[in-house]
Amino acid sequence: MRIPEPVRVLVERVRCHLVIRGRVQGVGFRYYAAHQARVLALGGFIRNLPDGRVESEVEGSKEAVEAFIDRVRRGPAGSVVAGVDVRVIDPLGEEAFRIG
Repeated sequence: MRIPEPVRVLVERVRCHLVIRGRVQGVGFRYYAAHQARVLALGGFIRNLPDGRVESEVEGSKEAVEAFIDRVRRGPAGSVVAGVDVRVIDPLGEEAFRIG
């Protein structure tokens, strides 16, 4: 008897570009965000910008991306998130998350 292969469920992938404003540098924000992304199985990156903001792109299931955005809006202890600008962009198929 042949065992059937698991059925693959197609999950819509989305990617968002985020710019996070507030006290988000020097408080462990990128490491917090990277941990959240890895817990949620998201791909993308996060990096500091010269003007004190943080930029990120995150990709995965719609639900996971929304959860990530909610978590970065709260931020880690010591941060103060004044705002998060979100723009939907085309997915790249990225599965790993890195800190830049």
